[in-house]
Amino acid sequence: MVLLNQVLVLLLVSVIVFIIDINKKFFPVPVVLVLVGMALSSLSLFSDFSVSHDVLYDIFIPGLIFVSAYQFSAQALKKNAAIILTFSTLGMLATVLLLGAGVYWVSSFFEPLSWSVSFLLAAILVPTDPVSVVSILKGSGGSEEVSDIVEGESLVNDGTSIVIFTILLSMVQSGNSFSALNFLESFTYVSLGGIGIGLVFGWILSQAIHITSHHEYQVILSILIAYGGFTLAEMVNASGVLATVVSGILLSFAFSEHDEKEDEFRDSLGGFWNVVEPTLSSILFLFIGIQSVHYIHFQKPIIWITATIFFVLSILARFLVLGSTLLVVPSWRRKFEHLNSGLFLLSWAGIKGTMSVVLILWAESTLTIDNSVFLISVAFITTLFSFIFQSAGVYPLSRFLKKVDHSET
Repeated sequence: MVLLNQVLVLLLVSVIVFIIDINKKFFPVPVVLVLVGMALSSLSLFSDFSVSHDVLYDIFIPGLIFVSAYQFSAQALKKNAAIILTFSTLGMLATVLLLGAGVYWVSSFFEPLSWSVSFLLAAILVPTDPVSVVSILKGSGGSEEVSDIVEGESLVNDGTSIVIFTILLSMVQSGNSFSALNFLESFTYVSLGGIGIGLVFGWILSQAIHITSHHEYQVILSILIAYGGFTLAEMVNASGVLATVVSGILLSFAFSEHDEKEDEFRDSLGGFWNVVEPTLSSILFLFIGIQSVHYIHFQKPIIWITATIFFVLSILARFLVLGSTLLVVPSWRRKFEHLNSGLFLLSWAGIKGTMSVVLILWAESTLTIDNSVFLISVAFITTLFSFIFQSAGVYPLSRFLKKVDHSET
């Protein structure tokens, strides 16, 4: 009964937040929901509230990832496929290495962390969550190219982040030192396994478009593809997130053909997932807000100082990796009318959110190292800094850079 009351209250709060006319450019709805969740934690109803990473990962993530994947523009993916895949794979690996090195060096002054743990923390802080960033960027008159790249990158790097995190977590748990060879072997198996399963499930769904015209069966089939591919991949120790992403992207390509049946299929899926997606995301962000209060230790300033430094390092590491990548490939630089403003926006829009929280809770439930409490608290506060400040800063930054570009022109 308590759980039912909690869920009903969260649904009611979600509806109220969506109804209230909030300035979504400066206060994105996900940020408001997280802050409201933090306030709800003071109520007796939520005094003993706790959510595990299994609930978030197995129930919320597949549905949200699938919707983002099949609704992502196939045309935008074709146009920016190379840069999106590079940023979300090799770029992500480079960012983890660079940020991990920074975490290792900084932690030596506060709470020394091993190389493996430093890289693990970096893997937690690297995945990006576009939340309302994409709509804010487009609403501010910002570059559509930047919006498409941010959205596509955040979609793919969710899967990459899980792969990197699980490999590093197993190293920390086993006490093994970081091994580049073992890492690459595991990375290849987990990634290719997830992609392969996603291709099979995605192909089945795209073919099923031409088989049945019953909307109910189409919706049920999409649920099976979203969660079935995810579950099967996880059962064979492959990436369930990558499987769901790939199957959703294949469906997006099927939609791009604009066949009459496919248009009907899009409508039937939209009628279901356009209700489920905001419901899942709203409850998820409220969960995050309520859960975050457990990790905010105001009486320990060292945690806040360390989290602030890691927050700055995460932005700097992303900026350096993206900037270096764009400098190496001239054709990618030409995608941006104003390279400097595009690079600044890409770097700032790398917001930590849902996936980082899932990884934090995952690490908390399995880590047995001495300084795990310090590690988890720092990771959660750093994620909150990124989620709140970067989300709120996207609109003013994009408007400022637009004025600078206009004056230079």
